[in-house]
Amino acid sequence: MDLSPACGLPVSLETDLRLLFTQGLPEVRPQPRTLEELRPVLYNQTAPSPAIVYWMYRGAGWPADARRAGALGLRYDLTVLTPERVGGEYPKTFGHHHPPMPGSTRTYPELYQVVLGTAHCLMQRPPDDGRPDEVVVVEAGPGQLILIPPGYAHLTINRGPDPLVLANWVAEGFTADYEAFRRRRGAAYYEVEHEGRAYFVPNGHYSDPPRPRLVEPLSPAHLGLEPGEPLYQACRRDPERLAFLSDPGREVPPAGN
Repeated sequence: MDLSPACGLPVSLETDLRLLFTQGLPEVRPQPRTLEELRPVLYNQTAPSPAIVYWMYRGAGWPADARRAGALGLRYDLTVLTPERVGGEYPKTFGHHHPPMPGSTRTYPELYQVVLGTAHCLMQRPPDDGRPDEVVVVEAGPGQLILIPPGYAHLTINRGPDPLVLANWVAEGFTADYEAFRRRRGAAYYEVEHEGRAYFVPNGHYSDPPRPRLVEPLSPAHLGLEPGEPLYQACRRDPERLAFLSDPGREVPPAGN
């Protein structure tokens, strides 16, 4: 499947769910997240499959673009999630939160765009407490944007029947913190399927978390983008528009409509 129009790079999705980089675009070696690595945060910790739940391609793009974005401390990534259920749970990323920016109490934000499929992004605040005061879910389809605001832990769930491909811009160089989710066996809720219906099931390792609240995707107008415009192309034209991802002095756009 040709993903070029949606992500702005000559990339296709192969039948084994790997990305193929074409037209001379430098290949990025994927970092797979295996079932065994994900097991500590699963709803069903005895799930037998799939062997790999998702693949991360960090630092994708043309070298000249990477240098321009890198001068602002930015990196472009692609992630592919399998559509296969994981012991009845929708496939998801491990979940993590970001550290504070240098000289600031504000944690790094992150910006995602759905390239293929349907995503549920679950965010909770504060990121490392036993009882978050807020849990929100953003549902986004192809071309739609998800902003992770400062102060939120997050994970992404493949809610659709097809593979989920995500693009994201993020500050380069910080280390994400996975330990809070590992310690509490995941986020405050699991999204599971039972008899063809989806449910958010509370994680018993949290103390009475608030019910998930649905939030709309980020409006492209907040970033000066046209609807559906690939994030890669937007940053290629004007990297400064995404400088808020790495600069604590820049104002962060509103998270949703």
